[in-house]
Amino acid sequence: MTAHVIADDQEALVVAASLAEEFRAGASARDAERRLPRAELDRLSASGLLAVTVPAEHGGADVSTSTLAEIFRLLAAADASLAQIPQSHFVYINVINRQGTEEQRKFFLSEILGGRRFGNAQSEAGTRHVQDIRTRLHPRPDGSYRLDGVKHYCTGALFADWIPVLARAEDDKLHVAYVARDTPGVTVIDDWDGLGQRTTASGTVRLEGVEVPADRVLPHHLTFEGPQLHGAVAQLLHAAIDTGIAGGALAEAAEFVRTKSRPWFESEVETAAEDPLLIQRFGELALQVRASEALLREAARAVDAARADLTDVSAAEASVAVAVAKVQAAQAAVDVAGALFEVSGTRSALNSLNLHRHWRDARTHTLHDPTRWKIQHIGRYVLNGTRPPRHGLL
Repeated sequence: MTAHVIADDQEALVVAASLAEEFRAGASARDAERRLPRAELDRLSASGLLAVTVPAEHGGADVSTSTLAEIFRLLAAADASLAQIPQSHFVYINVINRQGTEEQRKFFLSEILGGRRFGNAQSEAGTRHVQDIRTRLHPRPDGSYRLDGVKHYCTGALFADWIPVLARAEDDKLHVAYVARDTPGVTVIDDWDGLGQRTTASGTVRLEGVEVPADRVLPHHLTFEGPQLHGAVAQLLHAAIDTGIAGGALAEAAEFVRTKSRPWFESEVETAAEDPLLIQRFGELALQVRASEALLREAARAVDAARADLTDVSAAEASVAVAVAKVQAAQAAVDVAGALFEVSGTRSALNSLNLHRHWRDARTHTLHDPTRWKIQHIGRYVLNGTRPPRHGLL
């Protein structure tokens, strides 16, 4: 694949807006038929959008975090499943930028500029909790490793060129092994059957005696020593997806009410769009969406400020700002997507219209990590000045 190289933030946003419109047209049918977006992912790769965080010294646009968040918001408003796929891609580019050697950065960033995609293999089922990682890297006499384990919910793995795998080494410290998708011993199973985000190209990844060269393994545990933005960026992209879902649902609800809904007879108006009670409700929903968008922008600016001057204080400020944005966006996505039916009326519940995909996507995506714990960390920071933990999920 030959990929375009995007020059700057402005071009990145223009390309994202154009692709979002293109992807919106087929989003409902892809969801209804669970038709995985291979062609759309190839378009995304060829556009250069998946390489926009490659540093300038390696030939990339090195766009701001604010621009990256807006790219995800635009894509998610059009197709939340498609927007979810590159979330891990950008997270694991960040790991390379922070923990990779010069040679590792040179190799992998060249791959990204060429249009190659990262998937992920991080979560495991049946363990004590999400950070109980049991996949293991076993050292070999020649310095390479043997990798064994089973991963679940591996978003994007079906169509990835490289699968970053979270694993622990003999010292129990966390590493990332970047494994080529076609490596012997790697099996990706298309078994995701979630009620929402149906087309995220997710599945189970089995790793059985996979040989991994030493230069394909990065010390991820070092990411969390000292101030870091790994978790803030990862969570910001999730917040952008939720914000996009809320905005997309509101836009579709407004179009439905303007063109298909009938007014309630007691309103004594000619069209549903003139009903004062519906107007009131749309105003309330718009407040939720705009609050989410504003908090997303504020959080992205906080991350950009911390990137420019990374300290314990700036990293904490960024993490808390992202947590605030994520809590608001998650609530807005579920509320607005659910209210779509309330304002649109009985016809909107027809399965053939597939308007419920917005709520299904929102309900599924917002389960990614509990906002109740984010609220705890926000409260501790505001009340007692307690900085949030460095575990990568805040």
